[in-house]
Amino acid sequence: MKPPEAVRPVVVGRSESQGEYPHERLESQVRSYCRSFPAVFDKAEGCRLYDVDGREYLDFFAGAGALNYGHNAPRISRAMVDYVRGNGVMHSLDMATRAKEAFLSKFESVILRPRKLDYRLQFVGPTGTNGIEAALKLARMVKKRRNVIAFTNSYHGLTAGSLAVTAGESYRNEYYDSAADVTFMPYDGFLGDDVNTVDYARKLILGKSTGVDQPAAIVVETIQAEGGVNVASAAWLRSLDELCRDCGALLIVDDIQVGCGRTGEFFSFELPGIAPDIVVLSKSISGSGQPMSIVLLKPHLDEWEPGQHTSTFRGNNLAFITATTALEYWESPLFSAEIHGRGEHLAAMLEQLCTSFPDLETRVRGRGMLFGVEIANAAIAQSTSRAAFRRGLLIELCGPEDNVLKVLPPIVTETDDLTAGVRILQQSIAEVAGMTPTREI
Repeated sequence: MKPPEAVRPVVVGRSESQGEYPHERLESQVRSYCRSFPAVFDKAEGCRLYDVDGREYLDFFAGAGALNYGHNAPRISRAMVDYVRGNGVMHSLDMATRAKEAFLSKFESVILRPRKLDYRLQFVGPTGTNGIEAALKLARMVKKRRNVIAFTNSYHGLTAGSLAVTAGESYRNEYYDSAADVTFMPYDGFLGDDVNTVDYARKLILGKSTGVDQPAAIVVETIQAEGGVNVASAAWLRSLDELCRDCGALLIVDDIQVGCGRTGEFFSFELPGIAPDIVVLSKSISGSGQPMSIVLLKPHLDEWEPGQHTSTFRGNNLAFITATTALEYWESPLFSAEIHGRGEHLAAMLEQLCTSFPDLETRVRGRGMLFGVEIANAAIAQSTSRAAFRRGLLIELCGPEDNVLKVLPPIVTETDDLTAGVRILQQSIAEVAGMTPTREI
């Protein structure tokens, strides 16, 4: 997202002699979220953040999806503290450790086996973009093809390979971005609700003399969070999976932001009932905000030679500890239903929000605990994000026009807090649009 206009925070730590805050003086201009949310944060618990002045904020941002279980979930924090106090191994590259063995066993028993999924796990560098890089590299190596199909409004990361399959205009630059060996196709709904864009892609990929090289892989987000909370239908995803089988391409699902329970199920692709060839997980896989990224690959694709794709920080044992603990949530058959219940409540509140401003062109879309509130007037959307922050709510913008408020609270947020956050949104829209809601939330 393009950050909203910065508002100077009132915080401790400012240099009186230089008239600047340390991060303004020392940190690169590339910094972003500290401009959107201008405060110095100090503590956090559950769905709340507190700044150095003691001000409380509701968090509808959740670390851009890295904090699905909230800030400092008690059971996760206890496991982390106990591990550190016990002098547990912190860094191990890809050597075997008790922490890694425990995570692998828990992931197999709680996530893979109940879903009848058969994947090998590859630990890569600490962030999602590292997982995308590994997935693209492996697909090209296995299929012995160069081309990759990606989609309009996609976001997969900002290192060279992942940026090449990212469509977001604000991230691309002709001087450092190369779209060679990548073909972009229209995402579900991009050409209108009455156009099946998989059929369009099928004609270009399987037809003769279309100018589209046979792809090694098709990489897709089941919900384009950064792209505007665009939700692909289950039927569209199943058609895409079928296209991959027909053209011999691997299906790569980027579940970095919308996986790990965000949609109500652990994987976002469970609803359409597909089993991708490769899955990339990061953000909330650690359960704690600890850096961690993994690639799931079907066993027959595991053609890596030992050491062929490495990373110094692929053995973050503290992340293994917190990830193993987070998986305990999924041992309960009720957990998924609870997420769906909260999501239904949130959806109802957001629909009520939009209908309370009949003169404002708005639209709600999403699934599980991820929603986008699109406001046709981008200036109002952007001002609403800033006004919400002043009222104590963190919520970011997304979409190509930065006119979609991305509602991304922790998936464990209670309904009273969800209602309180939407109430702040309503008050913020009323303030910036100069409108009185027909019904207060």
